[in-house]
Amino acid sequence: MTTKRTIGVLGGMGPLATADLYRKIIEATPARRDQDHLHVIIDADPSVPDRTEALLHGGPDPTPWLVAGAQRLEGAGASFIVIPCNTAHAFLGAVRDAVAIPIISMIDETAAEVAALLPRGAAAGILATSGTVSAGLYQDALAAAGLRALVPSPDAQAQVMAAIAAVKAGDLSRATTEKALVAAYELIEQGAGALLAACTELPLILQPNDIPVPLIDPTAVLARAAVREALAARSLPEGVTPDAIRT
Repeated sequence: MTTKRTIGVLGGMGPLATADLYRKIIEATPARRDQDHLHVIIDADPSVPDRTEALLHGGPDPTPWLVAGAQRLEGAGASFIVIPCNTAHAFLGAVRDAVAIPIISMIDETAAEVAALLPRGAAAGILATSGTVSAGLYQDALAAAGLRALVPSPDAQAQVMAAIAAVKAGDLSRATTEKALVAAYELIEQGAGALLAACTELPLILQPNDIPVPLIDPTAVLARAAVREALAARSLPEGVTPDAIRT
């Protein structure tokens, strides 16, 4: 007998981005009826302190909130955890140390997908929070995959942050998209062969047809990775039911 594994989502950063991940998990799941879908436990705590503020401006450390959420998911029976917030991955080491279940890295999964798309030595542009850019999360991951990373100029980065703030405030208008496109086209002009929508708010306003190069959606990448891991079903001993174990 085999059992599917339970996905734990450490979310709330922000709420729309968490909902977007859940929808993309559903869409990535091969299912024809309700019962074919996966067990997903979502812990969405919007009170987690701002990650960029912590990294750049001495704001409150979000680690205790992230650890508490991860431990709640573990206690609820999650088999592994995914975090639909790129910037939160700057604090991933401490969160991993606090739980016994795996945490899938959105950064690593996305870098691997970009490396499969672009030739070695090619450049990818990063659209992300200033915290993610400052922490070098994607720069390091792309370099390890043999790719170059391009980041926006300070003025263009300010437009990215304005777009992210607008999405968090519920503004998904074309005007918000245009703010992000300022940086997108700057990076394309610098030679980016693909762009990463590397803040989970950005896939809510950017679409592939907005730009002339491939647009990588790390939220969708993470959703596919979560489904892959959840469907890596393990065999159960004879006579043991799924209810008798932590999936």
